[in-house]
Amino acid sequence: MSFSKEDILRIAKEENVRFIRLQFTDLLGTIKNVEIPVSQLEKALENKMMFDGSSIEGYVRIEESDMYLYPDLDTWVIFPWVTEDRVARLICDVYMPDGTPFAGDPRGILKRCLKEANEMGFTAMNVGPEPEFFLFQTDEKGNPTMELNDQGGYFDLAPMDLGENCRREIVLTLEEMGFEIEASHHEVASGQHEIDFKYADAIKAADQIQTFKLVVKTVARQHGLHATFMPKPLFGMNGSGMHCHQSLFKGSENTFYEESDELGLSDTARNYMAGLLKHARAFAAITNPTVNSYKRLVPGYEAPCYVAWSASNRSPMIRIPASRGLSTRVEVRNPDPAANPYLALAVMLKAGLDGIKRQLDLPAPIDRNIYIMSEEERIEEGIPSLPADLKEALNELIRNPVITDALGDHALAHFYELKEIEWDIYRTQVHDWERNQYITLY
Repeated sequence: MSFSKEDILRIAKEENVRFIRLQFTDLLGTIKNVEIPVSQLEKALENKMMFDGSSIEGYVRIEESDMYLYPDLDTWVIFPWVTEDRVARLICDVYMPDGTPFAGDPRGILKRCLKEANEMGFTAMNVGPEPEFFLFQTDEKGNPTMELNDQGGYFDLAPMDLGENCRREIVLTLEEMGFEIEASHHEVASGQHEIDFKYADAIKAADQIQTFKLVVKTVARQHGLHATFMPKPLFGMNGSGMHCHQSLFKGSENTFYEESDELGLSDTARNYMAGLLKHARAFAAITNPTVNSYKRLVPGYEAPCYVAWSASNRSPMIRIPASRGLSTRVEVRNPDPAANPYLALAVMLKAGLDGIKRQLDLPAPIDRNIYIMSEEERIEEGIPSLPADLKEALNELIRNPVITDALGDHALAHFYELKEIEWDIYRTQVHDWERNQYITLY
């Protein structure tokens, strides 16, 4: 829905809204907010709400801390789980005091990449995300335990799927907030779930991912459960991915579809995929941004760890779903839900646009199961691997001018610094596995 300032002020009064959360996202993908009483709503709608950006991860130094929140009116929604002193939210873009967009705002970074696509004649990037999550039991203090809430498997129902009631309430809450839910089901691993919602333009899709995470965690807490989007919470089980279906449109035309092609794919789609494959090792630092992300990207757990594509095979990084016509799309399978969705979509779009600009040739599809191929066979087929760990991904990122340009100097410098710190803390930590393996052996 589209809202005007007058609509929002009227609805707030009619629905007895008492507080408004002005939300934005930091560089690591964490939702932040400034909560204001409804008396300040008109001021916020005039883009006059200031906040201290120096305390936000990846934003600015203390001597240049004043920043402004510009609400996107179309993101207005009232939280359905608050019945007294009702609370609404608006998702905001971040601006500098001189009225220019803040270069490190993840939402603004995605908008910059979309502007480049517009300049190339594309009117929309449509995205259908599939974020997965785990539900864990909590202890008497409400803290998460390592006990899963069920032992169900793929598509299982109650009583095997004890998360069914929680998942159903998540779906109902999302629908109240304007989501169009297409499916929800138990995933492969015990305690793992997936809820799919309809595709949207890139900005709205990223906004929806952030809202989705908030709703899942909130409803899970109401059921005495802890929801986590950690990519690989348990050894020996599948991790959680966030497959991203994407296509580029010109008006009502899906530029990825070509009826005369054997696979129904246009040259634009093939060039776009070639760009994704070309830059995959570099953008992995953004789409798979944590130390833990690379525990998921290993053979044997249905997660893609090889840079290849196929029209049917699910072991490569890119798959082409069977639908054609307006539904023709590319499914990129390596991103995980720990990623900042604005940055993840920005770097994938930038990679694909580079493929289109340079008319990169798409390698032949890999229709064999890559997991059972030997290293020599993969080398012979020209199939690289995604980075093995966060450090390798960061090294690839910093050397890639296309992906670093997508982020911009400010975001790149701060993201790289934060992730170098994360890697160093992990690298120097002594883990339980090491103690179990070595303390009696040596």
